[in-house]
Amino acid sequence: MSIRAIVERCEDLYHDLDLGYVRDWKARHGAKAIGFMPVYVPRELIHAAGMLPVGIMGGADEVEIIRGDAYYQSYICHIPRSTIELGLAGKLACLDGMLFPAICDVIRNLSGMWQIMFPDRYVRYVDFPQSWVPAAYDFYRAELREMLHDLERLSGIEATTERLNRSIALYNDNRRALTELYDLRAEQPHRVPTSELYLLLRAGNVLEVSEHTALLQDYLGAARGTERPLRDNIRVVASGLFCEQPPLSMVRAMENSGCYIVDDDWVLGARYQHSETPQSHDPIRAIADSYMQDTVQTATRYVDDGHNGDYLVQQVRSRGAEGVIFAAASFCDPALLDRPMGARALTDAGIPYTAFTYSENTGQIQVIKEQAGTFADSIKLWGSV
Repeated sequence: MSIRAIVERCEDLYHDLDLGYVRDWKARHGAKAIGFMPVYVPRELIHAAGMLPVGIMGGADEVEIIRGDAYYQSYICHIPRSTIELGLAGKLACLDGMLFPAICDVIRNLSGMWQIMFPDRYVRYVDFPQSWVPAAYDFYRAELREMLHDLERLSGIEATTERLNRSIALYNDNRRALTELYDLRAEQPHRVPTSELYLLLRAGNVLEVSEHTALLQDYLGAARGTERPLRDNIRVVASGLFCEQPPLSMVRAMENSGCYIVDDDWVLGARYQHSETPQSHDPIRAIADSYMQDTVQTATRYVDDGHNGDYLVQQVRSRGAEGVIFAAASFCDPALLDRPMGARALTDAGIPYTAFTYSENTGQIQVIKEQAGTFADSIKLWGSV
């Protein structure tokens, strides 16, 4: 498959707010689909129970918010409004349940609203430990087992050890392909335009995991064999976009501003782990331990040892980046409260950065492009800002 065909398919999926692929998949397999909000949900459990995990990341600039604004005050982020709008418009009606992970108070409240608005569907707030003591391991394993029991009851399929290990293997394949894609972009960013990588990531929200992995592998093969012009761009890490996702137009604006984005935290749930989950006789324990011991540092994961920002510095150095762009959703408390600690770590390491906020339906694309472009020019001229 050519790069153009792959990107066009991914862009069709990105714009399909009616989840046509999910409806077709359910009809073909006679199975159910479970939606989940970012940042992280153990998709292996949904898959092992015979259902399709579907990532829901709001409506970007594709949906006009009318009823959704009535459910939230004005000083919070945008993603819950558009998610409610999609739900009330019937665009998520093909989902048989929704999982709301512990990202922030807004998503916690959204899970309660969803229970009230859609009492006939399965809804669960997925709580994650923020302490790494032994009791936290026990708590999380119990949470996973309880959630898996609910999913089995919903689907009518028992998630046996064999099925769980098979799902773990498939998602390990997917993580491996995503890691390969990110490594190729970091090594040769002109071969992997960030807008294309972003669309490939977003396609993974809806495609069945093995189908998405095959698409990633097709793209990797095509990208390696395609010559593209190398531009005089700086290399940057984009940070703070872990939950509310930027509209595609903003990604393209950042990319066209003179910046090669060589690492980011977009669609973070697909890349939340550093390495693979081991298959074992106790897959629930393996999934829980992978979360507790092997996940990235982000604003939704508490760090209590004074080393907030160390991971960001490591990203910059390992990817050979020259600076960082903090791009957080407006009113995103986790990202905006975490930013000063990241900025301090960058300053101590002598790494330049710039910062702005956005919303998923932002109309200030030109301003963002100009700010990113000025940042790029400053680094080219003086090596700092």
